[in-house]
Amino acid sequence: MPPITLTIAGSDPSGGAGIQADLKTFHQLGVYGTSVITLLTVQNTQRVSRVMPLAPDFVLEQLRAVLEDLPPAAAKTGALGSAALVEAIAGSLGSLSRPFPLVVDPVMISKHGASLIDADARSALRERLLPLAALVTPNLHEASELAGIPVENPAQMREAAARIAQLGPAAVLIKGGHLEGDALDILLHAGTFTEYRSARFQTRHTHGTGCTYSAAITAYLARGLAIKLAIAAAKTFISEAIRTAPGLGAGCGPVNHWATGADSL
Repeated sequence: MPPITLTIAGSDPSGGAGIQADLKTFHQLGVYGTSVITLLTVQNTQRVSRVMPLAPDFVLEQLRAVLEDLPPAAAKTGALGSAALVEAIAGSLGSLSRPFPLVVDPVMISKHGASLIDADARSALRERLLPLAALVTPNLHEASELAGIPVENPAQMREAAARIAQLGPAAVLIKGGHLEGDALDILLHAGTFTEYRSARFQTRHTHGTGCTYSAAITAYLARGLAIKLAIAAAKTFISEAIRTAPGLGAGCGPVNHWATGADSL
């Protein structure tokens, strides 16, 4: 049987990000994906016009239904919307007798600039969810928010990772996709920094890159890879997904979720 994975995130009806991107990535990388939807959005490749968080009790019912029947080998979170949702999810995951690796993608703002988490939820994420994480994967903006410092170069990425690590996650991966030059990500794990580099591709089709990247890491963790190797394999996958983006939509289109995984190259 394939390993089971779980995504707890928001829905993107255009299919490029959120739950839809996570499930496509899980399937492509050979794991069975389950999902808990936290919020609904109205969006496409050009705009986000509405975000509606779901009631915490309904989200928890989804989560309980999955966990009692299909316990995952690894899980991830994405957009969580409200403090009440973060508190509910953290409380449920924190009480598990047999915890699994949790990848926290602290999704705060969509590619189109729409807020996907309120101020109270950001505090709850720092205080309640990050201590449960095997890995947290902020981009530069999210790293700046979590660490409380500007994050605009590799030195600041390392400093931000160290500050975020003090919040409790076992590992921190700062994604430097918006820097100049190579696409550089920096991992802090067990007191050691590791750099992951790939070529930068000039394309507007990068919708859902953070969701897809964190989902790929989750898939490889579920398949038994250690965290550094899981990130390396996921970096290969997301780079290929960006390079071969299908060019869909009139705006910031999705990456290629049919991309070749690292184990197939």
